[in-house]
Amino acid sequence: MTPEGKVALVAGATRGAGRGIAVELGAAGATVYVTGRTTRTQQSDYGRLETIEETAELVTAQGGKGIAVQVDHLIADDVRRLVERIRAEQGRLDILVNDLWGGEKLFEWNKPVWEHNLDNGLRLLRLAIDTHLITAHHALPLMIERPGGLHVEVTDGTAEYNADHYRLSPFYDLAKVAATRMAWAHAKDLAPHGATSVCLTPGWLRSEMMLEAFGVTEENWRDATAKVPHFIISETPRFIGRAIAALAADPERSRWNGQSLSSGGLARVYGFTDLDGSRPDAWRYVPEVQDAGKPADATGYR
Repeated sequence: MTPEGKVALVAGATRGAGRGIAVELGAAGATVYVTGRTTRTQQSDYGRLETIEETAELVTAQGGKGIAVQVDHLIADDVRRLVERIRAEQGRLDILVNDLWGGEKLFEWNKPVWEHNLDNGLRLLRLAIDTHLITAHHALPLMIERPGGLHVEVTDGTAEYNADHYRLSPFYDLAKVAATRMAWAHAKDLAPHGATSVCLTPGWLRSEMMLEAFGVTEENWRDATAKVPHFIISETPRFIGRAIAALAADPERSRWNGQSLSSGGLARVYGFTDLDGSRPDAWRYVPEVQDAGKPADATGYR
């Protein structure tokens, strides 16, 4: 399977990694349904300017077909209706990417469970876990109707890194580890149907919110290295998108079934590069990056 002519759902594609993934699948010729809560007429609690309509337009501009659908993936009926629409309009689903998150304003740095705001922590888990399971519940039955489907759980950190590094708080830590386990569990269920499930992490992502936090743009992002030299290993959201496009084009992608992967690691295997021709691999250097004060979520505030 190559992405050309295939149908993809990128859940959580308003900004950051999700937008980069959707755009690269569009560049490979896919029809991409992009979902999120922020539209041009209605904002989410993020209060950001990025919209799903913009993402869909970027997909189309790259040669694919972008279709924006406002969905709150915590509402099961909304997700069910989304999948029914994809079935009615396309009759198939070849690629499902769960890039759902939304916890940037909810986690607290280095707080034990008894000090962390409980309501915020529990909502963070709902946004990071429940949304993924609800979407998989409704979308995977359509995907397995044809062999060769690809399911991707997006998280922050490889399984190897997260196994022995405490991620800020019990809530945040569980959220990031859970995606890896979900991908592994889905792999067991999908394999008999000829489908593949993986967990994928970007490196240090230059998302819209990350660039804003550093006071730079994509055009002058290297200026931020004056304060944080390790920012040089960062990557654009399109890099993880190219990783997923490469997976979708690999006829032997089932070799990755159930595994935890990274954008930089897959770039070494498949040979793709970031937009500037570089091949960053942040997780090879992440201990030094953490010591330098890297922001909490490498996925770039999806």
